[in-house]
Amino acid sequence: MKKKLVILTGAGMSAESGISTFRDSGGLWDKYRVEDVATPEAFHRNPELVLEFYNIRRRELVNVKPNEGHLGIVELEKDFDVHIITQNVDNLHERAGSAHVLHLHGELMKVRSTRDESLIYELSADKPDIKMGDKCEKGYQLRPHIVWFGEAVPMISEAAEIAKQADIFVIIGTSMNVYPAAGLLDYVKRNVPVYLIDPKDVRTGRFDVHHIKKGASEGVKELRERLSDLGKG
Repeated sequence: MKKKLVILTGAGMSAESGISTFRDSGGLWDKYRVEDVATPEAFHRNPELVLEFYNIRRRELVNVKPNEGHLGIVELEKDFDVHIITQNVDNLHERAGSAHVLHLHGELMKVRSTRDESLIYELSADKPDIKMGDKCEKGYQLRPHIVWFGEAVPMISEAAEIAKQADIFVIIGTSMNVYPAAGLLDYVKRNVPVYLIDPKDVRTGRFDVHHIKKGASEGVKELRERLSDLGKG
């Protein structure tokens, strides 16, 4: 039986593909305040602005490709039972070919009804925009299928269960500052090896973390080398 490899990814996973990160300067987030585009209050106050912000992000997404880090994770599936928990809303893990991806913060290429959360629709690369007046089948305005700041994270319980089952746990490109995602490490058993891929220092609260100080692509390459003998057991 393959060992269960659980990977938690954040913005640094997709940065090499050209996706704007939240905290780095010069990106898309520099032009907008979070309070104006990524909260329920913002959508109530100025839905046109919020919809256009996510339209811009979708147009950006359809024009980028998975990087070597995404593709390297797919290669790990040959030897491990790989499960990805991502804080990212892009679909680059899926486009790379990963089989098991759980999105904590929603999915950029999906929209849902403002009244019935079960009505979820997938957008296409050639028609990535939604506007005021675009409605669900029940006649309610569509909104991004995104977990905004101040909203509950519905998939966190499932993510915690996956983290509990990890034989190996890997963190890639996340500051470990955003909760509840950062708290997933608390569910990982103490005897489980933990690897962190990030060029920067990241505080995890654990002293047994193997830190690979590289970006996603080079870091995943080194991770595969380090894990090459563990996938057989």
